[in-house]
Amino acid sequence: MISFLRGTVAHVGLSTAVIDLNGAGMSVNATPQTLSRLRTGEEGQLFTSLIVREDSLTLFGFASDDEREVFDVLLSVSGVGPRLALAVLAVHEPEAIRVAAHTGDSKTFTKVPGIGPKVAGRIVLELAGKLVPHGTAGTAAASTPAEAAWKPQVVAAMTSLGWSEKDASSSIDKALADDPEVSFRGNVPEILRTTLRWLGQDGARAGNRVGSRG
Repeated sequence: MISFLRGTVAHVGLSTAVIDLNGAGMSVNATPQTLSRLRTGEEGQLFTSLIVREDSLTLFGFASDDEREVFDVLLSVSGVGPRLALAVLAVHEPEAIRVAAHTGDSKTFTKVPGIGPKVAGRIVLELAGKLVPHGTAGTAAASTPAEAAWKPQVVAAMTSLGWSEKDASSSIDKALADDPEVSFRGNVPEILRTTLRWLGQDGARAGNRVGSRG
């Protein structure tokens, strides 16, 4: 495991940099923001994540350990590879990604080239509980009990997974009628999981979803 590189910056390109480590040049993929901090001929340091494939070993570099951590967690989402995870970090700061994942804000991820509503919905669903904001913004949003603070986000996540807005809204209301405590807490990922579990309890409910799309 290569945790970081520190050495003379030999080259800075559009998407990669080369760090000279005592005569050995290590090529590292990074975001434009990270690359802009490096200066050719000067010492530079990057936190790194090594991606191992059958036919390649690829290093990805980050300006901070927090960026690397978010990158590694993004890779746990099905369908999200290192290039797409790096693209997310090129558009959003790590804390913004943490807040979006924690509050179920799928629209934040659709701002990244290559991520549509369906993939964005899957990202917030699979990242639920894995990324927690360091600041207070995400915590405040997640703990707001008012429906206006969370319902549009849950509806957006469900529509990205195939439900119509009308069916999504109705299903949320019915699911939370069985568990009002979840509604009071206002945690978007928890509400989404509760609603999806409620829909899955009866095969007829799943059939209604298919019918609504036909």
